Amino acid sequence: MGRLDQRVIVVTGAGRGIGASVAKLLAGCGANVVVNDLGVEVDGSRASEGPALATVDAITAAGGSAVASFADVSDFDDAKRIVDTAIDSFGRLDVLINAAGILRDRMIVNMTPEEWEPVIRVHLTGTFNTSRHAAAYWREHRGEGKYRLINFTSTAGLFGAPGQPNYAAAKLGIVGLTLSCAHALHRYGVTSNAVAPAAATRMAGTIPDERLAELGIDLEADLSADAIAYPVSYLASTESSWLNGRVLGCHGRRICLYTNHVVEREVVSAQPWDVDTVFREMPAAFNPALPSIGTF
Repeated sequence: MGRLDQRVIVVTGAGRGIGASVAKLLAGCGANVVVNDLGVEVDGSRASEGPALATVDAITAAGGSAVASFADVSDFDDAKRIVDTAIDSFGRLDVLINAAGILRDRMIVNMTPEEWEPVIRVHLTGTFNTSRHAAAYWREHRGEGKYRLINFTSTAGLFGAPGQPNYAAAKLGIVGLTLSCAHALHRYGVTSNAVAPAAATRMAGTIPDERLAELGIDLEADLSADAIAYPVSYLASTESSWLNGRVLGCHGRRICLYTNHVVEREVVSAQPWDVDTVFREMPAAFNPALPSIGTF
């Protein structure tokens, strides 16, 4: 018996890279998988059905169960068709994994709206679109299963990649969306968590070496996309009900649990604030804390 026998799972962005590795492992664990992918290049251009079909072929050749979806996550109505594909093909939806994404990197001083908007639309709006339709289904069918929402974020969003303001904004926005869903959907039997992966993929290949070094990531080490699939398989299982509203980091042989935002230090005034008191108290209390970025 597989760990995910008969679980019905949608994986977006499953034609290549991490998404494909996740889809293949989940199917190998017994899940029925909807492989969604537009088959575009890293920048979102030139759609093709080939990548999604290739993942489905690999799964079925290994004895697994999968169907392809070529719908666009960034289109609200198309995103519903992804959810409907799972229901029509396998009778229900248990797990939604949002891994689709594109990159159009540029420093903030040079970024154009044409580079900003598509990245936000695919990552953040795309995650909203699929999650919204899945959530409506789960609310209607509450109590019939242990549902899972798994969203892919990034260290680029958690720590702020300097050459990726669009991607960083979208990925940190996904964390906020994930936490909101964790609070809103648990009453319907849904857990909502995010995964921040690092792997040697097409997208990671665009990150400058110096930035990878700052993040402690070595793409020459054991950083295959396959490694990310293992913790995702646990999140997708019925055994992960205890974990909700958290961000996991995954790379190589490491899986980490990030601390959600907590107050590091605070100052409280006995009287209403005035300018001189704020100027005195803030540096006295906060400056000894961990240094800010690029202080001078």
